[in-house]
Amino acid sequence: MKLLLPLLLALIAASPTLAIEQNCRFIPAKAEREACYSRQEAELAARRKPSPTADSKYMETMQQMRREDAEVYRSLRSICRGC
Repeated sequence: MKLLLPLLLALIAASPTLAIEQNCRFIPAKAEREACYSRQEAELAARRKPSPTADSKYMETMQQMRREDAEVYRSLRSICRGC
């Protein structure tokens, strides 16, 4: 029993969505509670959103590689026609 309580508390503390839900759940006024839920949902969405810098750098690198590949293919076609 003594081991179960700390384990349960650690599990609840580790889950951010449960902690957020518990914070808003106890607000008595419905309008305030709904506002709390919408704020928390926006915060969770912002955390889950991938960083744009890493994705844009990846796409830029891939485009550069495709341009270089196209140049190599063009030069190979001009060197060897019907070998």
